Amino acid sequence: MAIVRMQKLSAIGLVSGKETLMEQLMKLGVVQLNIQDSKLNNEDWADLVSLDENDAAVAKIEDRMGKAYQALEAIAKYETVKKSLFHTRRKMQRELFQKLAEENQTVESQIGRINEAFEGITELINEANKIEVAKLALLPWKDYNLPLNTKGTKYCDLIRGVIPAAASLPKLQEAMEEKTPCYDLQLVASDAEQQYISLLYLKKEKNEIEDVLRQFGFSPSQGLEFEGEPQQAISAYEQQTEKIKEQIQELEKKIQKEQDGKHNIEVYYDSLAIKKDRALIRHRLLVTNRTFYLEGWTPKVAAEKVAKLLEENNCWFEITDPDKGEETPVLMQNGVFSAPFEAVTKLYALPDSRGIDPTPYFSFFYALFFGMMLSDAAYGLIIAAATFIILKKYPLEGMMGQLMKMFFYCGISTMFWGILFGGYFGDIVTVVAKTFFDADVVVPAVWFNPLDEPMKMLTFSFILGGIHLFLGMGVSGYMSIRDGRPWDALFDVGLWYILLIGLVLWLGGKMAALVGPTGTNIGMWMTIVGAVGILITGGRDKKGLGKLTGGLGSLYGITGYLADVLSYSRLLALGLATGVIASVINTLGSLAGGGIGGAILLTIVFVIGHAYNLSINALGSFVHSSRLQYVEFFGKFYESGGEAFQPFYENTKYVEISREEN
Repeated sequence: MAIVRMQKLSAIGLVSGKETLMEQLMKLGVVQLNIQDSKLNNEDWADLVSLDENDAAVAKIEDRMGKAYQALEAIAKYETVKKSLFHTRRKMQRELFQKLAEENQTVESQIGRINEAFEGITELINEANKIEVAKLALLPWKDYNLPLNTKGTKYCDLIRGVIPAAASLPKLQEAMEEKTPCYDLQLVASDAEQQYISLLYLKKEKNEIEDVLRQFGFSPSQGLEFEGEPQQAISAYEQQTEKIKEQIQELEKKIQKEQDGKHNIEVYYDSLAIKKDRALIRHRLLVTNRTFYLEGWTPKVAAEKVAKLLEENNCWFEITDPDKGEETPVLMQNGVFSAPFEAVTKLYALPDSRGIDPTPYFSFFYALFFGMMLSDAAYGLIIAAATFIILKKYPLEGMMGQLMKMFFYCGISTMFWGILFGGYFGDIVTVVAKTFFDADVVVPAVWFNPLDEPMKMLTFSFILGGIHLFLGMGVSGYMSIRDGRPWDALFDVGLWYILLIGLVLWLGGKMAALVGPTGTNIGMWMTIVGAVGILITGGRDKKGLGKLTGGLGSLYGITGYLADVLSYSRLLALGLATGVIASVINTLGSLAGGGIGGAILLTIVFVIGHAYNLSINALGSFVHSSRLQYVEFFGKFYESGGEAFQPFYENTKYVEISREEN
């Protein structure tokens, strides 16, 4: 499978049939309509057509959608039913969807009741917050025994306020006495930041008193206007808060009574979303008094259905292949196994429409590498079982659905490598048998244990890495041939195949006698031929001395290949990390020995430790498997920068409208 081939579409129709056509195109869901600003900036077009705008209609729909969404959020916040772990869309037949969508008045009344209650709750919460702030301001004064509305007498003023905690109260009193002996200063309370004081003084000495207070950073307390003592005010505020809580509970119950109608509101919201998209798409149409014009893209496999629809609506249209080298929207289409791994490609960047979709080429290796890095059969079983259950229970879509399916395959791969390497929660079987039964039980590896033979694992990692890199080089060669550049494929890929394979045969034969004298000689001559060929052809596009320097630069690229191969040592590193950490966890759990205490400790350490090991190393396997694709594999051929195909379709949030296959 590959990038889906696109065709250009342009059509002209009568304005009278525009809405019908837009509705049918939306249901078909296979046409991307293009923005046509360039034509409006063209004088020849600008004199004939204008943009089909209807901002007022869009604004009205968005307002209704906002109210519906607020009602759904209110229900979600206060509903009593158990919430789903994942957001999924409900499937619904089109006839039922349209029928429910037409019941506007009933649903809008329900939305009005919910929003009224929700806004009432919001207002009450705001009021309660204000009361709480006022209460907190009074708490330091709770032991103050004068009414808060007392301002003084005929000849005296009474003020209450705060000074910083760092200010010295005795020095304040000394400063006051220097001004007047007629005052009463009371420390009501203090905390880490402030001291709360009450001061009674003669009105005629106000200016002198204020000068002193200013020197000590005095600030009058705000909000102390309650008629009565502070403790009475605090009690009154608490009573008000309790009444507000009761009112909020009553409004919450009103919202909960409406939760049975949640699905109808979701249908209403999605129907508005469809209307909004249909109204917004008019910004991509050009119109005259009687006609409209559209252009866009459609997959070649769907062109026949699109043509039939346009004919039925009496439109003039033209569907053609894109010009040579023209960029088109990107739509990837892969098989059952490869399709979930499109998520990895999308996390990097979509391929250029003139390039190639790498997903079917790396998907097998991605699962293979993930499994080797995690390499514990029990961990793989947990991942595979968990993702399988989630996929069965929840009809996940989009990126989340792809990732879940991808991790299911990665879990299967982890089980496979765990069995080959003999990892089952590390060496838990051996530890349990020795600790509790004093028996020597070892679950043998079907192939070998990387902890015992790390060099064998490293060698195997390098072999897999070489195959992976050779595949990337092969894809690059295929692209050169596809684009009519067979000599580039020979010189830039073929000669490197010869050189690298020759080096393996030559050096491998010398170091380990793997291929015998004949193979060593063949490898030596392949290395020479490949190196000379690269030296001669590496600078073929340059002139003069540039041909030689270009050839030398190309040959120097061998260091890059060696670095790429070394990158696959991470397969060994992460595989060993998983096994070593698992073994350490099991050893720690067995320190208490046998018996009930030992069993309890082992159980606790086992659950917490292996949960951590699985989580951290699964994340590491995901990241490093992706890195091997993005850096080593993609670096050989990948051309990114494509724009996703965005069809005009019924983009709903809560309901999946069932329809015939297109």
